[in-house]
Amino acid sequence: VQLQASGGGLVQAGGSLRLSCASAGGAFWRYGMSWFRQAPGREREFVAFITWNGGSTYYADSVKGRFTISRDNAKNTVYLQMNSLKPEDTAVYSCAAGVVRGAVYSDHEYDYWGQGTQVTVSS
Repeated sequence: VQLQASGGGLVQAGGSLRLSCASAGGAFWRYGMSWFRQAPGREREFVAFITWNGGSTYYADSVKGRFTISRDNAKNTVYLQMNSLKPEDTAVYSCAAGVVRGAVYSDHEYDYWGQGTQVTVSS
């Protein structure tokens, strides 16, 4: 499975961005999908997860109510709609796929990772 993230950019605080992660070369529909992010000098952190069929979603407390994860299995794509962005959301955002049986926030649960896309929020 190959994952390609896109949609990052520079936005002012309070603005919105939508990230996309397109999958190729595998059975996308089998996998739970997550977004993680990593800011300079900080460890990678979990942002959001969606089950294989989109039936359940989970979010980090820091983004709850502002970010929405969704997927379109017909297009082999997962999305992250980010609203009310804050400067502390600045990071490289990466998507990940896995048959997640444990903690969705643990990066050890994921077998496939896309390259990151930079999100920068100015104050």
